[in-house]
Amino acid sequence: MKKIFLMATLLVVAVAVAQDKMITKTGKIIFEASVPAFEEVKGKNDGVTCVLNAKTGEIASLALMKGFRFKLALMEEHFNENYVESDTYPKSTFKGKIEGFNAAALTDAAKDYTIKGKLELHGKTKEISVPAKIRRTDSGIEIVCNFTVNASDYDISIPSVVKSKVSNKVSVKTEFTVK
Repeated sequence: MKKIFLMATLLVVAVAVAQDKMITKTGKIIFEASVPAFEEVKGKNDGVTCVLNAKTGEIASLALMKGFRFKLALMEEHFNENYVESDTYPKSTFKGKIEGFNAAALTDAAKDYTIKGKLELHGKTKEISVPAKIRRTDSGIEIVCNFTVNASDYDISIPSVVKSKVSNKVSVKTEFTVK
């Protein structure tokens, strides 16, 4: 009888802990490094994983570099081979915390938060702080961020031949709905 009670208690605790973790594997990252008057340099990845601990506000995401799609196949090839070197650095990760996060206080109106953490890209890790709009939806918790990073901060060099056509300052938008 004690074993059955112990097993039941462990099961209840496991379910309670699991409910704190919310996840998506269909998050989006869109980045743009375009320069006016030249071809658009924009990539989109619709298969980004994001995990949120709703109790603590800890958040982590993982994007596979080869998951980014571009308008032109040649841009995608250059992105993977020459810029982010996807075979050597196949993924980008972010681990951080949403400051002042309270899942119970979320409504359908987006509230402003700041997410601080470490972004690893191209083998380099940097501390970043990004603004986020977070709200509760019928599908879960929606987290949207817009921020910029410098390619040079992550040792991503832009060849001199195209330096006037590709910006070092990269605009990034992330969209996650975790369940």
